[in-house]
Amino acid sequence: MEFNKLIELDRLSKKSIEQYAQKRKLYTELLEDTGKHFVGIVGPRGVGKTTLLKQLAQSMPCSFYISMESFDGDMFTVIQELKEKLKIVNFFLDEVHAYEKFDNQIQSIYELLNIKVFFTSSTALSMVKYKNDISRRVLLKNLYPFTLREYIEFKNQFQIPSLSFEDFINEELPSNLLSFMQYFYAYIKGGLMPFALEEPDIMPLLGNILNAIIYKDIPRINKNITVAELEIINKLVKFAALSQVEGLNYSSIANNLGVTKYKAEQYVSLLEKAFILQVVWPEGTNVLKEPKILLDLPYRLLYQNFDFCIGGLREDFFVEACRMIGKNIFYLKSTSGKKTPDYILPDDNIVFEIGGKGKGRSQFKGIKTGRKIILADSYDNSTDKKPLFAFGLIE
Repeated sequence: MEFNKLIELDRLSKKSIEQYAQKRKLYTELLEDTGKHFVGIVGPRGVGKTTLLKQLAQSMPCSFYISMESFDGDMFTVIQELKEKLKIVNFFLDEVHAYEKFDNQIQSIYELLNIKVFFTSSTALSMVKYKNDISRRVLLKNLYPFTLREYIEFKNQFQIPSLSFEDFINEELPSNLLSFMQYFYAYIKGGLMPFALEEPDIMPLLGNILNAIIYKDIPRINKNITVAELEIINKLVKFAALSQVEGLNYSSIANNLGVTKYKAEQYVSLLEKAFILQVVWPEGTNVLKEPKILLDLPYRLLYQNFDFCIGGLREDFFVEACRMIGKNIFYLKSTSGKKTPDYILPDDNIVFEIGGKGKGRSQFKGIKTGRKIILADSYDNSTDKKPLFAFGLIE
């Protein structure tokens, strides 16, 4: 890529971000980051990684932004020239999984050039496949879609009173937070995606994102996958979205798509690392280690009407909310082996049931819990029953 053209693209990229005054929490954390290590930001397409990177580039002195999706030069040579000619010391490399030589060249950049690098990727798989020592010199950070709290705050430009996990568990929800339930359905219909703030209908854009993940991102990180397999992966997403949560597993996927169970597991793993599917493993004794497979919000809505899949969306929401606040989560099976809408957070010794009436602990063989809390899609607010939406307000 021509050197002067690259400089002009950097200037235009920084100028284009001036309108975005609001910033995610990760922005402040990375702005204050020190040390020689490089920083990798991993998150789904559409969650604002590019915006975050440009905001950081605009705030840090001697910085330079490069989109690796449109980059066709030699990364090491370009960065070396920018450092020598323009004294650039902070580099922001966007969507590095699109650059085939990134793994090899980033090692040399780290060892030979005294600079700081921030980079992003839309797939976690590209962050764990390093074959060199740079993996020990990169600090990885996750950027997820908006939490419900962030969605409300960004949409209305005000702050919500704090709510800790402990207060959510042990106290009744403050009455001033109950009014925020009005945002819950808009959130699970797509409001969690930052670009939804400017788009009244995100489904066409979400469909484009899904196609880009399947037909661009996955082949880039898995060179052995065939075109025919990409079509199968596309069908897998549709099958998952149309299936009942309790009936979706490796065996049902394999049977429906006409592939082996091994291949079904491989495809699910790829989609999980690309932030399309969520895999939750069972907890307890004498249970078949068959995972529960959910979708990231709001991909289910590409294939089903909201009213027909609200049950699945509720579970998608809860599992994703747990991931966003760093909670280790498993699902429970009944003594008969049936999957249930019950999840355990073993580190906190709490079982959550998503919707419905409490079934009691006796049906969970080998599970001893201190608490069981029902999360209902309502304003119910007591010791053992709480509004599901409020779980998204925890920070």
